[in-house]
Amino acid sequence: MLVEQQLKKRLLLIKGNPSIGKTTLLLRVIESLRAKGYRVGGMISQDVRMSESRVGFEVTDLNSEKKGWLASLHQERGPQVGKYRVNIDDLNEIGVKAILEACEKLDVVVIDEIGPMELFSEQFREAVKKAVESRKLLVSTIHWKMGNELIDSIKKREDAEIHILTDVNREHVLETIIREALDFLLKTNAE
Repeated sequence: MLVEQQLKKRLLLIKGNPSIGKTTLLLRVIESLRAKGYRVGGMISQDVRMSESRVGFEVTDLNSEKKGWLASLHQERGPQVGKYRVNIDDLNEIGVKAILEACEKLDVVVIDEIGPMELFSEQFREAVKKAVESRKLLVSTIHWKMGNELIDSIKKREDAEIHILTDVNREHVLETIIREALDFLLKTNAE
């Protein structure tokens, strides 16, 4: 029993095919943890659509609700991922700052997503490392198939657990992540 308590997972990672609902599930986890009184911060990335066509991705600071462009079809400069160009400035100014603030001041750090667009930013990579090395609970989505040194190192940690999201297991994964998050937070608060 003592060994089980020591191995509580602190890095809860959500992985799944594109458009499977990872961000939606993450938002539900955030809502549930906030309803229990926990202070949750970090960044969320969501599609931006016009006339049912995706034109880019928005990055949002969960606390201030400040928004910017993570990537856009209309971005004129920045690294290119598929047909989108990454807005490193907004990612650093909004997303990175939100992650660092959550590491310093809040109970739970959220990162959506550790993926190819975000990893172009050195500041983002450093913020992710800080979140991983902090003693805080981290709930994050990770790219569904990307191989990357940082992602691989996080996935190999003993305190990490990967939840693969599918259409069939959505509610089960949600309940499992909420239970694991609350177990960790309750244990941490009791120490």
